[in-house]
Amino acid sequence: MKNDDLKKILNSLPIPEPAKEAKDKAIGAALAEFHRQSEKKKKNVKGSSWMERLMGKNRKGGPIMTRRIAIATAGIAAGCIALAITLSPVFVSEKSRFVKPRAVQVADRPELDETPRSPSAVGNIESELKDSAKEIKKEKVGSRPAPLLHPNDEFILEEAVVHTPPPAMRREVKVNGRGMPTMALSAAKFPMEPGVRPPVDQTYVGRDKFDTTSANTVKLVSEAPVSTFSIDVDTASYAFVRRSLNNGHLPPKNAVRVEELINYFDYDYPLPEDRSVPFKPTVTVFPTPWNPDTKLLHIGIKGFDITPAQKPKSNLVFLIDVSGSMQSQDKLPLLKNSFRMLVNSLEADDTVAIVVYAGAAGTVLEPTKVSEKGKILAALDRLRAGGSTAGGEGINMAYSLAESGMDPDGVNRVILATDGDFNVGIHDPEVLEDFVSRKRKSGVYLSVLGFGQGNYNDALMQKLAQNGNGNAAYIDSLNEARKVLVDEASGTMFNIANDVKIQIEFNPAMVAEYRLIGYETRMLNREDFKNDAVDAGDIGSGHTVTAIYEITPTSSNAKLIDDLRYGDREKATPVKRSKTAEYAYLKVRYKLPGESSSREIETPIDKRNEYAKISAAPAESRFASAVAAFGQILRGDSYVREFDYDDVVGLARGAKGDDPFGYRGEFINLIRLAETSAAMGIGKQTRRSK
Repeated sequence: MKNDDLKKILNSLPIPEPAKEAKDKAIGAALAEFHRQSEKKKKNVKGSSWMERLMGKNRKGGPIMTRRIAIATAGIAAGCIALAITLSPVFVSEKSRFVKPRAVQVADRPELDETPRSPSAVGNIESELKDSAKEIKKEKVGSRPAPLLHPNDEFILEEAVVHTPPPAMRREVKVNGRGMPTMALSAAKFPMEPGVRPPVDQTYVGRDKFDTTSANTVKLVSEAPVSTFSIDVDTASYAFVRRSLNNGHLPPKNAVRVEELINYFDYDYPLPEDRSVPFKPTVTVFPTPWNPDTKLLHIGIKGFDITPAQKPKSNLVFLIDVSGSMQSQDKLPLLKNSFRMLVNSLEADDTVAIVVYAGAAGTVLEPTKVSEKGKILAALDRLRAGGSTAGGEGINMAYSLAESGMDPDGVNRVILATDGDFNVGIHDPEVLEDFVSRKRKSGVYLSVLGFGQGNYNDALMQKLAQNGNGNAAYIDSLNEARKVLVDEASGTMFNIANDVKIQIEFNPAMVAEYRLIGYETRMLNREDFKNDAVDAGDIGSGHTVTAIYEITPTSSNAKLIDDLRYGDREKATPVKRSKTAEYAYLKVRYKLPGESSSREIETPIDKRNEYAKISAAPAESRFASAVAAFGQILRGDSYVREFDYDDVVGLARGAKGDDPFGYRGEFINLIRLAETSAAMGIGKQTRRSK
């Protein structure tokens, strides 16, 4: 009898409630027959230790049966089965079909009754199945390694789609030293329809890796009048913070880089007239929202925006992580959809190559013109996740492909997409940083896209992007992918200025103390400013960069550092306090693409840049200060004092301005989410009481 025929017969039978005594006898008989059949056919076994099936034919030479289906079949053959058992999910031999077994009860039929061989065989069915699992554990594992399963993941294994239960319904056995997941023993504990994924567990496990940084401290102008740093246009921190808050918990402190939160938003700063001077600094000074005794010095830069006709050709290599850690829906599936959007936005003459890495690296697609878009998209569709992560080997191969198709007048870039979990091959951070640092001299730049959470290695990806003359973004949704890869593609792909550094010299006659908000990982030595060999950040077409200092005037009572008892209190040259009295002097140093020597822009910052009231300051400056306050509160910085989430909301709402894509409105909602998360005690925030 074939399996389908058997299924029809079982489904057509009436299902009355069986008598307990008859039920126990039937189960015992079924188990006894099962053990007898197992001993008889134990030499004819196929499948891995967790997908094992007995291979046997019925009298008509029908198809194979799985071990668990054999339980029911053996009982029917003995004529005494009365199943009231919910079986575990089973795998059948038909391709990619996941079958949910049906709970079947057969009426008590004394004429078909058969006494079990041993009373001990009558007992709990789950206990017997556990014994069977122990036998499976002892079986020899095939040479093909089993994939590591994760909750809610879906992957391809011998043409069968496997859905794994959550950890509570899953256990792990050790076979030949390897961790092997096994299915839960009872489907009654884990009911699931075919193809239906169980709910996602949003509990944050805290295994993501971030560099440990401390907020910039207050500097005494009389001791350190010069501040120097590299610009930063990365936005990864904001997207990760947003994901954390949307999942109901505050982000880890080190995940919050305040400058990346500020620079996530586009600001309406004045544009330069042409590419010869690629940006024009805009400076404002106004009272600090969280401390009326200090002032904020706000510096805004907007890069020259090239037209579509001016865009150079692109030579891109997609370097894609397809390791086992990339299986979940927010990783490889989201990654593939993100790259589809990017491909659709490219020009026909642009070229795309695809390199993947897992246990080893390989070229999936040689450099291909975007005019053959179907070929590129088909290569993306074929990608599957599995294996360990030889990321370093993939980087080497991707750079080789990019260099082979080098366009001296175009954009040559490797785009690395990963969760950063490099654990095979070149995985030492310093070695990888040195490699991409040397490769940038060839003219091939590196951009990094981060995906997922749980084992997200932000620390490594930040270092790679900074050393590869690229930028880092975190993709938590298709909307973010569109923002980064389509709406802001010009800023991501086309540089208008390289090695951009900012240096400010404060006037000790006007400013007693200062601190730079954010940019902790971008600080430079004073002598690095003039050294053209020192790498710094790059500005892309249309990019905006914002930096904010909190300064304490010499007349303020808010000074945090006392004067020295024996020090020289008047080292500074007196400056007349007039409308033109200078707070500081700003210098911006940069290189035009293709040039090795830097150029400079200089401008004084004085009373002409100042606004007496916060409400009078430009909306862009006020909104940026709201984001800066929010980031400092999330980090638990002491400088924000009594300023709270409600204060941030009020400041942001008053400066929201034109918000065509809704990013500023979304930010205001995130502030409310952060307040709720703190109230729930998740990642409790330390705050001063009013």
